[in-house]
Amino acid sequence: MELRDIEIFVTLAEELHFGRTAEKLRVTPARVSQAIKKQERQVQAALFERTSRSVSLTPIGRQLYEDLKRAQSLIDTGLTRARAASRSVQGTLRVAVMSILGLYLRPVIEAFNVRYPDCAIELVDFPHSEPFTALRAQEVDLGLIWLPVREPDLTVGPVVMTEGRVLATTTNSELAVRESLTMEDLADCVFPSLGNVPQYWAEGMLPAATPSGIPITRGPEAASFFEILPLIMSGAVVSPMNAHVAWTYTPPNIAYVPIVDAPPTEWALVWLAAAENAAVRAFVDTARDIGIRPIVNEN
Repeated sequence: MELRDIEIFVTLAEELHFGRTAEKLRVTPARVSQAIKKQERQVQAALFERTSRSVSLTPIGRQLYEDLKRAQSLIDTGLTRARAASRSVQGTLRVAVMSILGLYLRPVIEAFNVRYPDCAIELVDFPHSEPFTALRAQEVDLGLIWLPVREPDLTVGPVVMTEGRVLATTTNSELAVRESLTMEDLADCVFPSLGNVPQYWAEGMLPAATPSGIPITRGPEAASFFEILPLIMSGAVVSPMNAHVAWTYTPPNIAYVPIVDAPPTEWALVWLAAAENAAVRAFVDTARDIGIRPIVNEN
């Protein structure tokens, strides 16, 4: 049954008058009769006893009315709660992203905008050297951050994007001519240092050793992605990076080589547990509904 037909049946069961039902629902009496006949064909039984003077429910009609009335009440309650939740999601939701990653979050943002038109999304750039600072200062409400995140005051939500990894190196290096690399090939490399970030988080991208245990040297410190690029160009360091970098940042003297056995990068929504609010929950729920999207080269 369609929701409109259910509404017609329930109203007729309460009014027991075709004319009043039509007037109350602002439809024609013929539309009421059509809906009831359709429902009687579906259940293969009469739902109303009709005479020239009265309309009454049959036993089957009475049972159907009681069942549909309960269902209609649940639907009405759900819609009321949804409308109330929507009205509570207002203002501006600030989402921290690393540079161009905001573009890949567009499907979630667009779906959120449709669901919650009274809440605007503001994307805020943050450097990888300070992945959690803006969240803790409550300068942003959510962050799109690569995993792992093991901070007791932060809540890790759904993974929304995944991608592979490449090694960024100067075009003059021996590694630049390779079609692909393994993590073991990085044994003699020098990686940049990522500043004051938690060690476990830095190692998620720049491991301290190869899979066989050979240590990987740390070189100069870089406070942002754009500080790493000059170090790579000069040959001072090489750096594993997320695959999207290979087709979004293409300086002429940097080569990107796929790392075939690197773990995939998982990008998840993260927020300060103490600052969770209705807008944060709404955005996280929207992201879950959209699902995980692999980042691929669209060129």
